Amino acid sequence: MRRETFCSLLLLILTGAMLPTALAAQSVPAAGPAQQAAQPEPAQQLGAREAHAAEDGLTLDQLQAMALANNPTLPQAKAGVRAAAGRSRQAGLWPNPTLGYSGDEIRGGSFGGGEQGVFVQQNVILGGKLSLDRKIFEAEGKQAAAEADEQRLRVENGVRIAFYQSLATQAMVETRGKLRDIAKDAAETTRQLFNVGQADQPDVLEADVEADQDELAVIIEEQEQQRAWSVLAAVVGKPDLPLAHLQGDLEKLPQLNAAMILQTILRDSPAVKIAQLGVARAEAESVRAQHEVIPDLFLRAGYSYSFEQLGTVPPKAVGSEAFAEVGVNLPIFNRNQGNIAAAAADRERAKLEVQRVALVLRQMAAPIVQNYASSRAIAERYQSRTLPNARMAYELYLRKYREGAAAYPQVLIAQRTLVQLETSYINTLENAWINAAALEGLLLTDGLDLPAAPNEMDRPVREINLPITENPGMRP
Repeated sequence: MRRETFCSLLLLILTGAMLPTALAAQSVPAAGPAQQAAQPEPAQQLGAREAHAAEDGLTLDQLQAMALANNPTLPQAKAGVRAAAGRSRQAGLWPNPTLGYSGDEIRGGSFGGGEQGVFVQQNVILGGKLSLDRKIFEAEGKQAAAEADEQRLRVENGVRIAFYQSLATQAMVETRGKLRDIAKDAAETTRQLFNVGQADQPDVLEADVEADQDELAVIIEEQEQQRAWSVLAAVVGKPDLPLAHLQGDLEKLPQLNAAMILQTILRDSPAVKIAQLGVARAEAESVRAQHEVIPDLFLRAGYSYSFEQLGTVPPKAVGSEAFAEVGVNLPIFNRNQGNIAAAAADRERAKLEVQRVALVLRQMAAPIVQNYASSRAIAERYQSRTLPNARMAYELYLRKYREGAAAYPQVLIAQRTLVQLETSYINTLENAWINAAALEGLLLTDGLDLPAAPNEMDRPVREINLPITENPGMRP
């Protein structure tokens, strides 16, 4: 009878230990139909606003808003923040207790003895090691948050660069179209002069060839515009975004001071912040390694029932018994010496990383600052003197040619010079905007670059990918 009572008690204890786990599994609510139906509504409203904006022409702010809603790297970065928060929470949790069964001399031999019982064992973490573990992962979480901020800047700046690339190709198409119309008008004028005997057959053929070349140039630029738009749509996160007119002023270049922009980069760059947080994390790991030598306790207590028969009449079992155990791991041979030395070296390395990141940012910014300054100077010269003179020269030659006072080759030379200068001017403006965007965006350029995971943050400075790298104003 007593055996049955003991077995019932043991079954009740085990059932009570398993009950919280079963209730926790049942407490997770499933997403209801109302929640599932409510999710697509914001996306539909956003899509309607995007379609209306595309009809009126898209601005840089509208495209950046689309990117913040659709670019997949931003949810990836936010997932990294949540993962780091989960690891921080997990690091501070106490170890679970152990509930078990113990038995000794279960059959009891010929005397009908034996002991059976249950026990609870708990490891006690000493030395504040759990709070130190939490600090390490909290520093990792701050790095993940800085990484998410960096990715947001990458997306916004990637859209800005792609926007001005596409805006430049849009301006190039418009410019090539105007030059094509001028060439067609010149060809028509040449044919009229040929009809009255003031132009030769070679002049007519040459004028037609020039008009055909300008028509082909428009076709090529339209293809280039489609390519640039595809890049922009990809960074925005909507690859099916139809080609639309862009609203922007390509000639209104920003004023940037080289010294001030460099100080801004060194002060506000997420790369510097990530490196500084790496120092905090390394210091926390060093302290944690030093506390590892503090031993932990393990506590064990339990209840058992001894069926050993006492020498009484009638025979009677020993009955209920309790036991308790306390243990500690003595740090005699292993005092965590190697890990303490390694953590100290990692802390020194993290401090030097802050200096390295600052130097790398200076190194990366130097050619971009120079390219921007050169592009701006060339663009200002084009705008103030070179292009007005070229346009006036072409118009004067064309007028004299129509009046019969100039030869057609002079018109062709002036036309080709104007075409080359117009295209070089747009290329220079594009280059200036791209370099300005890289500087204003703290050297963060690739909006589709994969965000670094929290355990991959030992290289916060990445390669800068600028679409244009050649000297400004030198392209044909």
